[in-house]
Amino acid sequence: MKITVHSIGLTPHEPLESHIDKKVSKLETFYDKIHECKVFLKVENASDRNNKTTELILAVPGDDIVVKKTSETFEESLDLCVDTAKKLLIKKKEMA
Repeated sequence: MKITVHSIGLTPHEPLESHIDKKVSKLETFYDKIHECKVFLKVENASDRNNKTTELILAVPGDDIVVKKTSETFEESLDLCVDTAKKLLIKKKEMA
């Protein structure tokens, strides 16, 4: 699976990039037909602290899986995205 990281208005630091690789790579254990994963990182223009948005787009046969979460840190929003994507992938595999 090819992992691409797109960051809008920021430069992701090395620990964040390795966290993304580690978390997203685990998704293949739940569904082995993932072609590509695009990760979008964006800081929202909100006054509250929950302004770090992570969006995952998983290219799989059929409809792509899109998950978007916002929280206090990119790591936290990525973890939420991966958890949700994991559930969706398991459901997709069971229906196949």
